This record gives sequence, structure tokens and C-alpha cells, in this order.
Amino acid sequence: MTAHPPTTPPVSLSQPYYGATFPIAVKRFWQKYATFSGRASRSEYWWWSLVSGIVGAIVLSIYIPSLLAARTGGYGLQINTGIVIVLVVGLLWFLATVVPTLALLLRRLHDANLSGWFCLLGLIPTAGWLFILIFTLLPSNRAGARFDQPAA
Repeated sequence: MTAHPPTTPPVSLSQPYYGATFPIAVKRFWQKYATFSGRASRSEYWWWSLVSGIVGAIVLSIYIPSLLAARTGGYGLQINTGIVIVLVVGLLWFLATVVPTLALLLRRLHDANLSGWFCLLGLIPTAGWLFILIFTLLPSNRAGARFDQPAA
């Protein structure tokens, strides 16, 4: 008879998952689709950022060559089927991920004990995104637990 190795209980969705692996972070991203309260660990945030960046790079790597391959006529750029398909796929990806990405950003700010309103800094060109980058790199702060949902 073989002994089973001890397993750690899964982390509740109401708590940040520190040290989340790639598949766990992506799964939690979709499970907490529009959850703006609570906290998210750095690993949860950055694994999703990697997935989002890779998908964006793939879409752009298909879009740009198809755009360059499009012929220009007497009336400007002629839209071909490839461009339309890539634009539709890109739009669908954006619509599917914009809300959970904002929710994840807010939860990451909460974990650093910052207000979610700091996400509005993203509206400031360049400097705003730099501040958000710095804030998402900050370590977790225990005081951020104030953003957790109170136990029922």
C-alpha cells in the first residue's frame, strides 16, 4: 500500500493566491470574472499579464502582415477578409477580457493596500501607465485585507 503525499487545500477565491502557478492564475482570472473586491497576488496578476501579452502579440503578428499584404486602390486601403477576421477576433478577445482585466488590476492594487481608484491613472498618457506598473510591482501589504469581503 502506497502512501499519498499530503496535499495542500486549495486557496479560497476570496483570498489572494500567493505563489500561484500559471494554470491556477489563469483559472482564477476567469473564475473571478467581475470581482472587483478582494485582493490578487503578484503571481496572479503577472501570469495573466503574460497570457494577455502573448495573445496580443499573436493577434498583432497576424494583423500587421495581413494589413501589409492588403492592396491599396485608387480610393485608399482595400479591406480584405484576413484583416476583417483578425479585427473581429481581436475585438472579441478585448470584449471578453476588458472587465476581468480591470477587476484583476483593482484586486492587485488592493493587495498592495492601494485604492482601486488608482487605476484611473491609466488615463494619463505614459506617466499614468508607469505609475500603475510600479504599483503592481509593489509587495503585498497585510493592511490590504481591509478590501476583503467581510465573512458572512
